[in-house]
Amino acid sequence: MWRKTGYGCIGIVLLIAGWSMTGYMIFTQPGYEQFSGFLPIPTFKALYQLLFDISFWQSVWASLRRIILGISLAAVLGIPMGILVGFYTTMRMISYPPIQFLRMISPISWMPIALLVFQSFESAIVFLLVMATIWPIIINTTLGVTRVNPRWILMAINQGAKNYQLIFKIIIPSTLPYMLASLRMALGVAWIVLVPAEFLGISSGLGYIINDARDTMSYDRLMAIVIAIGIIGTILDALIESIQRPFQWRKTHG
Repeated sequence: MWRKTGYGCIGIVLLIAGWSMTGYMIFTQPGYEQFSGFLPIPTFKALYQLLFDISFWQSVWASLRRIILGISLAAVLGIPMGILVGFYTTMRMISYPPIQFLRMISPISWMPIALLVFQSFESAIVFLLVMATIWPIIINTTLGVTRVNPRWILMAINQGAKNYQLIFKIIIPSTLPYMLASLRMALGVAWIVLVPAEFLGISSGLGYIINDARDTMSYDRLMAIVIAIGIIGTILDALIESIQRPFQWRKTHG
């Protein structure tokens, strides 16, 4: 653990060093002085100020609420669908082309449609998050179902198990690590889609305060919010990984 932490710290130091050198090479040139807020020192000062900014934490909560709602809806729809698609071969062959087609459409491309269909911007943002996250959940859950040991299923069938018993007693417990992995993947996708989605006509959220910082030319605050988004996303990913770790299968030898 200490070795992993040490290497991680080295990586962070190298990242900041690269950011500093690149920033000073660009933003100290004539004509670019107004963008000096993108440099590390002004950014870290603004990041410290964000810690005591109530409006920032209100925006963080607004974004987290949308993320949780979007991924929850995607999981409620995607996990059962992934189980059925993985369990029934015919359904898998029928659904494969439309799923592959739909997942290749950028979630942001649905933005004009979401604005036309939904009455509120909140609903439109949640819809975009669902469209961004449901496909990795379906695909990874399906993959988990197809990798269940077929001997377990044959043994259960020989003992008279019905399809619903196979699903609830064998498929779901065996596929749980893949389901949790799909939620982790969905979080990464949703976190990327969230910021541009929050450029819609709302007055809260991380995307909104980034847009506001840009309009007011508060470049140090803008960069600090970008850093904060990375930190929060990393923490959320670590939380899901900690939940996922006890359910991971480990191969044993000997």
